[in-house]
Amino acid sequence: MSRVPPLRKSLGQHHLRHPGSAIPAVDFLDVAGRSVVEIGPGGGVLTRLLLERGASRVIACELDLLWAMELRRRIADPRLVLVTGDGRDLRWETASASTRIAGNLPYNVGTRIVLAVLERAPVGARAAFLVQREVAARLTAAPGDSDYGGLSVLVAARATARRLSVVLPGSFVPPPAVTGVFLGLERAATPVDEAEWSAFAVFVRTAFSRRRKTLVNNFRSTVGRPAAEAALAALGLPPGVRAESLGLPEFVGLFREMIAK
Repeated sequence: MSRVPPLRKSLGQHHLRHPGSAIPAVDFLDVAGRSVVEIGPGGGVLTRLLLERGASRVIACELDLLWAMELRRRIADPRLVLVTGDGRDLRWETASASTRIAGNLPYNVGTRIVLAVLERAPVGARAAFLVQREVAARLTAAPGDSDYGGLSVLVAARATARRLSVVLPGSFVPPPAVTGVFLGLERAATPVDEAEWSAFAVFVRTAFSRRRKTLVNNFRSTVGRPAAEAALAALGLPPGVRAESLGLPEFVGLFREMIAK
């Protein structure tokens, strides 16, 4: 009997034990006849489910070479293609709109991987990621929610996002200290030009840089108070408004008035 590789805390390895909690994610992805890129396949629970649901190919990207070898031992299906490397380095811009992306993301880099996919994958691509519950709350929050912030706006600008299922700590080996959530994302057309995206991202983060301050105060050092007040007035917004009360359309409008004119 072969020896199972150790789980490395430095890589944030918490492997799924059973496929049940992943079924809503695979339903959302609709993988039959499609290629799927899986980040961090670990012990192969999600991998096997994707193959059972008829994926034409699963490209599994595993950073841990020992676990990549273990996955090949466990799953001999010729549709499984193993790649050793970091999911953050994958070239999402080369994917097609029909590509499906899945993964039990390490909690320490989960947000970075989600943003990399949303910034580079084509419109129409779908992803289902297992992230910690607090991150899922921030990614799906709406104006007025306590978790609403710059990350919520940036995700809304590039995708529709929804929570698919809750995954309790006991569903993992070893159990993490937090609860997980499978998050469904479908890449959507962005309301700003791609050439403007970096500037828009900076703009949104500036708006939320000091949550207790008004937008006018947060933009005072960049565009100046008069310009910020004029932009708010042009959109019919009060001068004392704060970022957490505005939705994506208002942020796009303010960006046009302050930055992109």
